Amino acid sequence: MGDLELLLPGEAAVLVRGLRSFPLRDVGSGGWNQQHESLEKLNMQAVLDATAGQDEPIQELLVTHGKIPTLVEELIAVEMWKQRVFPVLCRLEDFKPQNTFPIYMVVHHEASIINLLETVFFHREVCESAEDTILDLVDYCHRKLTLLVAQSGCGGPAEEEESQHRTPMQELQKQAERMESEIALKALSVLRYITDCVDSLSLSTLNRMLSTHNLPCLLVELLEHSPWSRCKGGKLQQFEGGRWQTVASSEQQKLSKLDGQVWIALYNLLLSPEARARYCLTSFAKGQLLKHCSHWSPLAPLQLRAFLTDTLLDQLPNLADLQGFLAHLALAEAQPLKKDLVLEQIPEIRERLEQENRGKWQAIAKHQLRHVFSPSEQDLQLQARRWAATYRLDVLEAVAPERPRCAHCSTEASKRCSRCHNEWYCCRECQVKHWEKHRKVCVLAAQGNGAQ
Repeated sequence: MGDLELLLPGEAAVLVRGLRSFPLRDVGSGGWNQQHESLEKLNMQAVLDATAGQDEPIQELLVTHGKIPTLVEELIAVEMWKQRVFPVLCRLEDFKPQNTFPIYMVVHHEASIINLLETVFFHREVCESAEDTILDLVDYCHRKLTLLVAQSGCGGPAEEEESQHRTPMQELQKQAERMESEIALKALSVLRYITDCVDSLSLSTLNRMLSTHNLPCLLVELLEHSPWSRCKGGKLQQFEGGRWQTVASSEQQKLSKLDGQVWIALYNLLLSPEARARYCLTSFAKGQLLKHCSHWSPLAPLQLRAFLTDTLLDQLPNLADLQGFLAHLALAEAQPLKKDLVLEQIPEIRERLEQENRGKWQAIAKHQLRHVFSPSEQDLQLQARRWAATYRLDVLEAVAPERPRCAHCSTEASKRCSRCHNEWYCCRECQVKHWEKHRKVCVLAAQGNGAQ
């Protein structure tokens, strides 16, 4: 592992072997929380190893012990919890928790798993070890990319808003909404890594990607709307690291990571021999793909002509092959829709969870209200100690993509809360304004740190 170690090799192996699936009713329970902590540690260690460019034992352990399917099942389970149980909790009038951090950990669980999958799916053997759950993961990514396209009509990912008049549960709902955008962008990267393995995917998976979901056309929609980019105040901004950032004029010709992921995924799905043999280029598909071919048309507006620059081809030379494919497609006849009888596998995890819990969402929410999300003060203090042990500051700073931001105004910060050492601020005024929101978490975190 890297120079900065959160886990020793033996510890990582124990945590990986212990990973298992939980019923939706047990989400947020003691055993579930222990696994969440394990996943957070594995996630941070995997990022540290990948950043250091060294061997990545977390990925090897997950493959060796066959735990990628477990991660996919947990990912879809917590997604369903957020869609079915969390809204019920938010509507319960008698649910006014003194601290929402235990619920936040469940809401954040989906982001933790998809981040870990994004880190390890870079390796081809991880995709292969997903086995039949790759179908479920493809469906999951399709749902998230559809969300991104829908957000493009609303200005893209939401920004932080003033929250002085919200209740804690309302604030948690807003945080969950903002988190969805970041999760969707991670899912885009995971999908791109899956397309890198298109030559080894099953026919059922290929058919799911190309026929059922028509992912090439969806990716074209993403390129067309680019929900992670916008122009505000005459300046180009991109959504990165959970917030909108202004792009320097010298960097505007540089292909963003997210645009690059879409282009590579499109290249894999349109030009690989296996995908081309399965993808039916109907009139609709042809029309959608050529809509983006206008980037290369000499009659297109200047901003579209400028898209295929020398800088872009230097970064992704294979796009010249895609350009040639689209030029050929413009002259080719559309293919009739295939009506072959195809026997194929279908995703099972989400459907099974729906069947097992149909009509029980209210009961699950009330059970978790009484037994999970209403902890005593002593239980909160005990959990705070565990959180403090999991989220080591030296590790968090090592995996952070940039300098810390003020918890109140989001500008670059240099001052840290002296009590809990978790939140950052740019000035004393912002810290005072943020205190009402930060107070309860600060007390718990300080107690946890003091117990170490």
